[in-house]
Amino acid sequence: MYAGPESVAKGLCLARHWGCPQSPRLASIVSKRSLSHMLLFLLGILLIPAVKAALPVPPPPEVSASSYVLYEPLSGTFLLDYRADERLPPASLTKIMTSYVIASELKRGTITLDNMVPISVKAWRQEGSRMFVREGTQVAVDDLINGIIVQSGNDASVAMAEYIAGTEEAFAELMNEYARSIGLKNTNYSNATGLPAADHYTTARDLALLTKVMISDFPRHYARYQTKEFTYNDISQKNRNLLLWRDDSVDGVKTGHTEDAGYCLVSSALRDGMRLISVVMGTGSTQARAVESQKLLKYGFRSFEVIQPYKALVKVHEQEIWMGAQPVIAMGLAEDLVMTVPRGRADDISSDINVDSIIKAPIEQGQVMGSLELTIDGERMANRQLVALQAVESGGIFLRLWHWIYLKFIELMT
Repeated sequence: MYAGPESVAKGLCLARHWGCPQSPRLASIVSKRSLSHMLLFLLGILLIPAVKAALPVPPPPEVSASSYVLYEPLSGTFLLDYRADERLPPASLTKIMTSYVIASELKRGTITLDNMVPISVKAWRQEGSRMFVREGTQVAVDDLINGIIVQSGNDASVAMAEYIAGTEEAFAELMNEYARSIGLKNTNYSNATGLPAADHYTTARDLALLTKVMISDFPRHYARYQTKEFTYNDISQKNRNLLLWRDDSVDGVKTGHTEDAGYCLVSSALRDGMRLISVVMGTGSTQARAVESQKLLKYGFRSFEVIQPYKALVKVHEQEIWMGAQPVIAMGLAEDLVMTVPRGRADDISSDINVDSIIKAPIEQGQVMGSLELTIDGERMANRQLVALQAVESGGIFLRLWHWIYLKFIELMT
């Protein structure tokens, strides 16, 4: 049983009193109690912990990959990263963006799931993984999307690229426009498939950010990524993401492989309301990319938790103001504060509010007033601006004059 601070204080006081050689009570107590009772009592005091022990974060796993990240998307926290911003060939991880562009065009209404897409000779002749569409036929957009996501079809990717943009080259430019709008800083696409090409690269960090946007922007479209098998043209192919069979919490995302890229995998899992995204690039085999991804996901779910200590537009701090029509101003956060912290350490968070000691009206609603910093054991976990939750107009002329005189007096005295 854990003894609280009050019990500890009482125990220490008794220990100091009874352990003092000059204490007049010592002789009487010893005479009334047996030595064994005294020893048991003192032993009980010594066993009372003075403070609650902090829970350590387990050491991160060793991951055999050219580059990797572990990302918590709700708070936007990269829990682990290695060479996260190194530009590498993405292989079929490219198709995450191909799929994202298709989902965006569906939302815009430029295409529909029922549209029939003509299959060109170029699409039909694609190398590598294929959906096995036939040149000269027409295939529904709905089927081609499954062919891209589940079967990783290069033929399906080129067919959709040509249907949306006219040519695969024009579609690649469209992919790059979407990449810039999302904020991917180290990504450039030359094709829709991920087959080796000049100036075709991305990073582990950018892939995690792209996956986050895919999940948040198009949840119904993203649901296709957990499909384990898809059949087209009487050919059934299984999803190459082995984690879909090994871990029920995994619901995506995409595999990739070329000789230059190695074996790559973007994974996403949801457990007890917490989502994690892992990216591994340049592993040695299909098994290795699954195993290394499992290491990252297991570490993240075991070691961290997501909390929301503050909600948007709720009072966090209140302070007196000068020369205003009201005496105080309430401050809070403009947006919800979501944090990823070591599991079991939420109660150890310390907060520090930094606001000017003298605040004068007028004040606009939403005006930045200061900052809120949250730390654990001195390590910064979050820092957010504090904003005014309401506007404060200037007070009357006599109030402002009196406050001005008073502040000048304080200034002179200090």
